[in-house]
Amino acid sequence: MTPKLLTTLRSYTAALLLSDLLAGLTVAMVAIPLSLAIAIASGADPATGLITAIVGGFLISLLGGSRVQIGGPTGAFIVVVYGAIATHGYDGLVLATLMAGIMLVVAGVLRAGSLISYVPEPVINGFTIGIAVIIGASQLKDALGLTPDHLPADFVEKIAALWGARDSFSPAAVAVTLATMVMIVAMRRGFPRFPGLILAVAASSAAVAVFDLPVDTIRSRFGDLPATLPVPQLPDISYARIVELLPSAMVIAFLAGVESLLSAMVADRMIGGRHRSNAEVLAQGAANIGSALFGGLPATGAIARTATNVRAGGKTPVAGLVHALTILLVMLVAAPLAGYLAMPALAGLLLLTAWNMSEPQHWKGYLAQPRQDVLLLSLTLVLTVLTDLTIAIGVGVALGLAMRLRRRDAPPASWTPPDR
Repeated sequence: MTPKLLTTLRSYTAALLLSDLLAGLTVAMVAIPLSLAIAIASGADPATGLITAIVGGFLISLLGGSRVQIGGPTGAFIVVVYGAIATHGYDGLVLATLMAGIMLVVAGVLRAGSLISYVPEPVINGFTIGIAVIIGASQLKDALGLTPDHLPADFVEKIAALWGARDSFSPAAVAVTLATMVMIVAMRRGFPRFPGLILAVAASSAAVAVFDLPVDTIRSRFGDLPATLPVPQLPDISYARIVELLPSAMVIAFLAGVESLLSAMVADRMIGGRHRSNAEVLAQGAANIGSALFGGLPATGAIARTATNVRAGGKTPVAGLVHALTILLVMLVAAPLAGYLAMPALAGLLLLTAWNMSEPQHWKGYLAQPRQDVLLLSLTLVLTVLTDLTIAIGVGVALGLAMRLRRRDAPPASWTPPDR
């Protein structure tokens, strides 16, 4: 239950501080465009993404059970956040996030962190691929420069609306999207330690400004970003509202717990360490409570940013604290510059994020699994895309556990943490 920060500070050195400072700065440059893009894709104000990365990321590193975990908003939450805002309004999302944080704190106190081992791997894989499909579909509007009158939350209706707006197709938007994606991939392969995400998005956005291309920017769509954190406050709370938001809160808590522990397991494999699952769950709870009080989005451990932290030389949770404080400094000093970021550039970034989330390198292996596992993965994927996330999680976990009970003589599930 003890935060890793307290353990690592006992033998902290100047050399470790230098490594953590450089890694924290690098991760911050990756996290800024991702946080903005995730907030926009979620149907929220872009500033809420930065708020989540600052408050949630700081608390996850301060209280978490991993040496190198980086927290903040992640792509996995886009679907549930978009749905919660569309159904209950942004204030409803904030209350659901607060409730989820309390649930995670209780789970951590009850030492429920190890329960992730009972969630079948095909459910996690199907759910993640399904979310990746939805995220990809959500970015087609800006990637193609389409201007539909209304963009429904439902997947099938959304595709129909986008097809109906095909006459508004913008070659300029497509060019910016593709250029951003090519630069990100090229920099990842050629300069993996470089903050290629922000450089690629900045370069594409600069081209939009210089050549006066007819594409949306953050400023043209949302106005200027605030240059300070909001004052923390509680959302409107009532018994009826709590009951109404309970399903959303449970999904947020489930996603935050599962993704943070998956990320910590991936980090363990990269550094040869061992995280403290219950401390990590407690930290996720505190991070979501803190993010909700500041009006932010749900927060969790971010696998891609955690991996970036490790590759950049991060050694202790101090790197995560530096990452959060760097984003805060950028918000205080350079918020107006973020308004020039082009929407198609952010769409290209999220399209690549969705592709990586789906882990295409493992698809062949999934199909080679036992027929029951393939069925469970496929069912979870379809339910995630076409129905409600709560249904997908509930049906997938229940069916997976039923299959395991049916094979009582088989050993407990043992699966490899994904490298997302």
